[in-house]
Amino acid sequence: MFLYTKQYGLGAEEEDILVRCVSVLGNLADQLYYPCEHIAWAADTKILHVDSARWWMLSMTFWGLSLLLGIAKSLWMVLKLIQRLRSPTVACTSQLSWSKRRAMEAQIQSELLILLSNLADLANAVHWLPPGVLWAGRFPPWLVGLLGTISSILSVYQAVRASGWADTATS
Repeated sequence: MFLYTKQYGLGAEEEDILVRCVSVLGNLADQLYYPCEHIAWAADTKILHVDSARWWMLSMTFWGLSLLLGIAKSLWMVLKLIQRLRSPTVACTSQLSWSKRRAMEAQIQSELLILLSNLADLANAVHWLPPGVLWAGRFPPWLVGLLGTISSILSVYQAVRASGWADTATS
């Protein structure tokens, strides 16, 4: 995660300023989430002598923030891509524009899968917050497991698609 954040930096190569800002803030939330989670775990296992509840709350807050930023980014990307697809300049008059159209449709599908995964994770993140915060602690165990499974399956599917393995397996 750190290497990705370091490589992305301030997103200088990103064309859309909103995507750049949301991505940088999401990367920052991710980088703050992990140490907080590790400190909370170390406190629970008595390696560190600090109040784990505060660190778990901070960890869940950064995780939720990261997920909200990811959801906002995916929604924005889907809206922008649909807007571009519907614009008159993206007409299917040549093979090149047809391939661009297919690439944009694939990117929309990818963003929608990321969106669904983040929504499932966000529902679980809120569930693990202290009681009294939205629906915290109200999910039955089967729903927590189902949401985690959905998110994991979507993430694995995305990784397989990105590697190109799915294309070679079906050819």
